[in-house]
Amino acid sequence: MLRRILNEFESATGGISINELGHRLGVERGALEGMIDYLVHKGQLQNDRAAAVAMCQSGGCASCPGSRGCPFVVETPRAFSIVPKNSD
Repeated sequence: MLRRILNEFESATGGISINELGHRLGVERGALEGMIDYLVHKGQLQNDRAAAVAMCQSGGCASCPGSRGCPFVVETPRAFSIVPKNSD
């Protein structure tokens, strides 16, 4: 399952929400968050605050309810990206 999560991150163009990722993989959000945290701990994913801000500003998180504004004004959603492999 961990490899499938990494594959989804690698093949995603732009971003993918945890809800969408869970739907694609058939995994509940809580379990998926635990697996993502494990991959971050192992150094295969990284927290990507810049990507979260860009995703939120572009409306890519799909959480903004029309003209009412973004619910993440205080805190941006969590975002992750693949850790680049060392080319040594």
